[in-house]
Amino acid sequence: MKNVSETLLRKYAELIVRTGANVRKGQVVQLSISVEQHGFAALVIEECYRAGARKVNVDWLFDRHARLNYLYASQETLSRVLPWEEEKLKQMVQDLPVRIFIVSEDPDAMNGVDVQKLSSVSQARSTVIKPYRNAIEGKHQWVIAAYPSVKWAKKCFPDMADEEAVSRLWEAILKTVRVREDNDPVAEWKTHTDFIEKKAAWLNEQGFESLRYHSANGTDFSVELIPGARWEGAGARNTENGAFYIPNMPTEEIFTSPAAGKCEGTLVAVKPLSWNSQLIENFSITFEQGRAVSCRAEKGQELLEKMIRMDEGAGLLGEVALVPRESPVNQCGFLFYETLFDENACCHCALGMGFKEVLPDGDHLTVEQARQAGINDSIIHVDFMVGADDLSIDGVKPDGTAVPIFRNGTWAE
Repeated sequence: MKNVSETLLRKYAELIVRTGANVRKGQVVQLSISVEQHGFAALVIEECYRAGARKVNVDWLFDRHARLNYLYASQETLSRVLPWEEEKLKQMVQDLPVRIFIVSEDPDAMNGVDVQKLSSVSQARSTVIKPYRNAIEGKHQWVIAAYPSVKWAKKCFPDMADEEAVSRLWEAILKTVRVREDNDPVAEWKTHTDFIEKKAAWLNEQGFESLRYHSANGTDFSVELIPGARWEGAGARNTENGAFYIPNMPTEEIFTSPAAGKCEGTLVAVKPLSWNSQLIENFSITFEQGRAVSCRAEKGQELLEKMIRMDEGAGLLGEVALVPRESPVNQCGFLFYETLFDENACCHCALGMGFKEVLPDGDHLTVEQARQAGINDSIIHVDFMVGADDLSIDGVKPDGTAVPIFRNGTWAE
């Protein structure tokens, strides 16, 4: 795949807008995309208007600008959320825009930038931004998809020439989102989401009290579930207008938020974690009485330690997710260095913020009400992959019965 035809690009843009975001007539759309992908941005914008969007606004992203800011601007300057930025957030709460994020970042964009500075700026800004994010949660549609950049492709395939690397990454992206010249991706996504919803329904019927994880690599872990909390996957609904949308493209996971502060044991990561454009590799996290009390990493130890101390909830789990190892992402056979893809390669957990929508009537709960019900709250939500090829997961019922959920990294049945 040396070149991606405009026909295929338009098919992909249509899938993102119509199936992923499900843009409806009269809605405002907020597109976030790299300046380097302006051509694809135009296709997405046009498709939004064809779907009936009232207005499409664009947030242009530029890796080199972000890096230069961190190299030369002061921490105090970068930490401040300016009045015009906050007014923009207020307008977002008012408009409840459909948000479309197209990721194509250079995974190494922040190499050499001070870790303390990155973490401190992120923490300071998130404290201001989080209340606005909470205000729109569940009330709007959103989707994250991807477009390859040269630097991202070269990170994945360092031994290839630029054009060949981008072509190879394009091939993988389109495979994982089920887009081909000769298929109907909307129909394939319907079949895929139906399967995920069937599995989620089975999990919900079991009424598991807790999960137990075990792998030969050192993962030995148990976590309690919130009574009545649902397992969800594939899609979500906008509580304001009922629109069904798919937040992540690709997506292979079925997830829930466990009981905050109620887990024990060690989780060993099976893939590197890219956080704040820096890598954490070959790491594990140990929990006692529900909180991360220690971590070990061959690379990125300091960054990992700072991450789990970002705030009171950063060292607690906010998500557990089930992904079979035969996932199309995993079948691609390489690390994407992008959580959107790598989390959909195998089972994962997430430190930080949980999802109140998994609770009965959760979309109408305040953050404090959700916290009291057992949902963790934090300014971060960071997924890390634990799905080893020999991973076993059992669901434990209130009477102590253990039911196999996963064996050898995939569904037990």
